[in-house]
Amino acid sequence: MNADAKHSIKADIAHHVHPQSNLRQHAEHGPTMITHGKGVFIYDSEGREIIDGFSGLGCVSLGYHNERLADAAMRQMNMLPFAPTFYNRSHPRVAELGERLIGLAPGGMNRVMFQCSGSEANDTAIKLLWYTNTANGMPNRRKIIGRVRGYHGNTVATVSLSGQPHMHAKFGLPLPEFKHTELPNYYRFHIDGESEVEFSARMAARFEDLILSEGPETVAAFFAEPAISGGGALMPPEGYWNAMQAVLRKYDIKFVADEVVCGFGRTGNLWGSQTWGLEPDMVSCAKALSAAFFPISALMFKDGMYSDMMKNSDEVGVFGHGYTYAGHPVGAAVALEALDIYDEIDLVGHVRKVSETFLARCHSLSDHPLVGEVRGVGLFCGFELMKDARTREPFDPSWKVGELVQNFAHDRGLYLRAIGDRMSFMPPLVIKEDEIEIAADRFQAALDDAWAVVRGRI
Repeated sequence: MNADAKHSIKADIAHHVHPQSNLRQHAEHGPTMITHGKGVFIYDSEGREIIDGFSGLGCVSLGYHNERLADAAMRQMNMLPFAPTFYNRSHPRVAELGERLIGLAPGGMNRVMFQCSGSEANDTAIKLLWYTNTANGMPNRRKIIGRVRGYHGNTVATVSLSGQPHMHAKFGLPLPEFKHTELPNYYRFHIDGESEVEFSARMAARFEDLILSEGPETVAAFFAEPAISGGGALMPPEGYWNAMQAVLRKYDIKFVADEVVCGFGRTGNLWGSQTWGLEPDMVSCAKALSAAFFPISALMFKDGMYSDMMKNSDEVGVFGHGYTYAGHPVGAAVALEALDIYDEIDLVGHVRKVSETFLARCHSLSDHPLVGEVRGVGLFCGFELMKDARTREPFDPSWKVGELVQNFAHDRGLYLRAIGDRMSFMPPLVIKEDEIEIAADRFQAALDDAWAVVRGRI
């Protein structure tokens, strides 16, 4: 490690507060300092080459070092580096991106708002639900339902919506308007002898019980990812979405599909909504919208909601919402270029092709003594780590088996993410079959390393 890298690490420890990190551990050991990347590989300050098995944070769809995206950003910076979208102003790139996205959107969307992150997109959706319900004479419809272990962002509202207890602790959250229905983890929570369809029906019945206990007239919407990312790459069980959407229709409750992770090809379709037959009223997206090369997100919805927004705007005199960098011209230019690249290389077709190898290698690990279940789609796979796969006896949480596997994987040259004792494996969408083989070999070696530690405790 050279002197510059050592100084960077020292400065980081001294001044940089890291999100979603153990602060004491960071103060004592410092960060892993990533210095550069190329393709699906990242490189740290110690010279290690690491396959990015988590796409950064589920966002680096085209990998690292893409000259076309960099050139698109530079061209736009030279032409128009900033333009506000407040006060009826616009610019060509954001108008083009809006038209392009609506042409791609699932479910008949025809309006779009831009933000800088998935958190802001979902926060905006919450505000618009409250705003339009007021316009419709239903101001009491304010409750929003998410799922246990679901994740929708880190603003005060979206983290309240997210079912992540460690993100609520010590913050005085969640806010009272936000409720949570059960996590549809079939493997972990099904009753012996219960089929996936029966389990899904039970999840939908529990969801309906929650709505009835709160009062359907007070519930504005249900937010959900087509497949849960923040809870550990959790795929919906058979029949789940049909059963859940039937409940939503029964009580006329809006459905917001959070496509921040699933959107733009992750599941083998452009949208996760297409993969599982979702019919949302609103759709949020971010991450792969710009292939992570610029912070940008979008919230899409229908003309009916926009008409309701206009009612309040007429009465107040203005639509009182927005962000300084919403629809940023550089972000819009990068997103447009990313969408062009997706089309030109047939990214969705590529994901479908290589997912056969990816999922086969993932399932080849299902017999490992640490693994209880493997389930995935496209380039999106979750691994349930279990003390006893047959009886579904979990590990003692204090053993931190998931973190152990994550750390051994990093040592082996593979970046994975542990969410408790679930492992999430979701590499950049441009990964090649030979790179999948290397990543899977490193994953297996990390599992073996962790098993050598854990088996002595069992």
